[in-house]
Amino acid sequence: MKKLLIAGAALALITGCNMKTNPLLTESSAPFGAPQFDKIENEHYLPAFETAIAEAKAEIDAIIANEEEPTFENTIEAMEYAGETFGNVASIFYNLMEANTNDQMQEIAEQLSPMLTEYEMYVSLNPVLFEKVKTVYEKRNELGLAQDQMKLLEDNYKGFVRGGANLSDEDKELYSKWSEELSLTTLQFSKNVLAATNAYVLNITDEADLAGLPDFVRTMAAETAAEKGLEGWAFTLQAPSYSPFLKYSENRELRRQIWTAYNTRAIGGEFDNTEIVKKIVDLRIKIANILGYETYADYALEERMAKNKQTVTEFIMNLLEPSLPFAKKDVADVFAYAKKNGFEGKRLESWDFSYWSEKYQQAEYSLSAEELKPYFQLESCIDAVFGLATRLYGISFTELDNVPVYHEDVKVYEVKDADGSHLALFYADFFPRASKRGGAWMTEFRGQSIKDGVEKRPFISIVCNFTKPTADAPSLITHDELTTFLHEFGHALHGIFAQGRYGSLTGTNVSRDFVELPSQIMENWAFEPEYLNSFAKHYQTGEPIPADLIEKIVAAKNYLAGYAQVRQLHYGLLDMSWHTLTAVPEEGTVEFESKSLAPYAVMPAVEGTAFSGSFSHIFSGGYSAGYYSYKWAEVLEADAFSLFKEKGIFNTEVAASFRENILSKGGAQDEAVIYRNFRGHDPQPEALMQKLGLTK
Repeated sequence: MKKLLIAGAALALITGCNMKTNPLLTESSAPFGAPQFDKIENEHYLPAFETAIAEAKAEIDAIIANEEEPTFENTIEAMEYAGETFGNVASIFYNLMEANTNDQMQEIAEQLSPMLTEYEMYVSLNPVLFEKVKTVYEKRNELGLAQDQMKLLEDNYKGFVRGGANLSDEDKELYSKWSEELSLTTLQFSKNVLAATNAYVLNITDEADLAGLPDFVRTMAAETAAEKGLEGWAFTLQAPSYSPFLKYSENRELRRQIWTAYNTRAIGGEFDNTEIVKKIVDLRIKIANILGYETYADYALEERMAKNKQTVTEFIMNLLEPSLPFAKKDVADVFAYAKKNGFEGKRLESWDFSYWSEKYQQAEYSLSAEELKPYFQLESCIDAVFGLATRLYGISFTELDNVPVYHEDVKVYEVKDADGSHLALFYADFFPRASKRGGAWMTEFRGQSIKDGVEKRPFISIVCNFTKPTADAPSLITHDELTTFLHEFGHALHGIFAQGRYGSLTGTNVSRDFVELPSQIMENWAFEPEYLNSFAKHYQTGEPIPADLIEKIVAAKNYLAGYAQVRQLHYGLLDMSWHTLTAVPEEGTVEFESKSLAPYAVMPAVEGTAFSGSFSHIFSGGYSAGYYSYKWAEVLEADAFSLFKEKGIFNTEVAASFRENILSKGGAQDEAVIYRNFRGHDPQPEALMQKLGLTK
């Protein structure tokens, strides 16, 4: 049974769409069969979903009606290929919901939820279908199955059991009801976060209040104000606006205002998520309990590398406890520097830390983001990131102008292998807009698979929120944004290199705590002098980045590493605090978060603020009881990259092994085995602490 990772649902506002002309259902006339974004309108979605679901149900019904003895081919493989049209429609709609949404699409999604939940339950709770799967599963050792076939069979059987197939009829009804409620509630959570983010504007009309802000920040803010019909300068909660303001603004009160706005997004007010968080947690507990698990974390972790909540909790604490002294020292050092340089407060508040840590970094390393940006023009970085893939793997990227896109900012490239064969289409969407959620992510409009001997190559996409070009300058990204680019591109390579028969087992369809390895390992190149020297040139003069700046980048790599590590572990700890509950807490969302993190705090708490209300990764994304996986994967990548460091950062033999053993394998084999096949041993946690300089 294919995993239905669907957040929400479809519409009833729109009727009368001709199926023969619906671009979501007709064979694509675009190159490579790419999605026909130039033809898709909102009116096409509901009819396409209705048709695709009916088709998928008919395919499932045919499997059920087959009177032959259940076999791998007529049951498991047939289920894998059922619902292909549905998958295509859903991948387009839900990807655009994240990257280019509008009010009507959000209405469609809310109304789609019951349809999609009903379809998922139609499959997962069908007793006849489950009996067929069970029949094949019980004979699995007699069937002579290949490794990927055995994994597909095991995943299907477990999927049915974990999806409620063994429940009584009464409990199946409850499970279906709660699943639909959860789908709608997570959708509302996401909608509120986006609305709350877009609702806030810090409008400055007195130029004196811009003190400390670099020219690029002022220019961007002036353009934002003009776009919004405001005078002066406008700052938003989008990362390219919010982060530089906190980092550079000399106006402490305005820093406090924008920090508070960001950290109370969807906490109270019109777009309040505080009760929605508790409802999501409650529904997840109920679903876990009815399936036989004590907590939602027990349910979620069963299918991940960590396997159980005890392993995750120990993992977090084994990193958190030795990192805390380093984090507290980082904060103390920044505070001491601030006091020496005019700061008169009794303590550093959260809205002070970014500003003074930037000043301290400049003093310690003579390094600032503003000084580096001219050397990282986005176009040069695109060439450099593609060039790294060419150097490591021999692949090439060619920009196409004949493939439809969903927004004018999106670029499309054909990816070819070293032998010239087609590998994938790669979509890149770099700039923020009101219709796009914050952050950065990789996704796909179509994964790789093989059916009836015909291979479909993937359509891969990365979506970011980088600094936009201004009237005076091209897009100049920060070094942090370059690192983010490399991170998401690592996910993209995981999708681009996918190999296998079954789409549910290829590409990034791996355990949540393994999926970040291909992305996080790529970040390392952002700190390698040999790589930076190959492309970082001043956008105006063409002069190469000075050697001393590269030295500073490398020297500053572990600046505030303890603080950053503890901050990331806080997110993992908060996630596990919510998802190891056996009952919804009596205290409020803000109070629960504060209680969970207080023993490990390195900055003063700010009353009334909380991250939970906008923690999309765990409340509307795929990281519930899984945020720890970023650190888990950091351990993997630190150990893995040490082989590149040993053999050479552009070593093609190591790269070929990483491609063969990690990037192309997907989820057809246990990830611990996959990792050992590449590295020759299990991951060494000490590699991460050493890499970060967090050893005594």
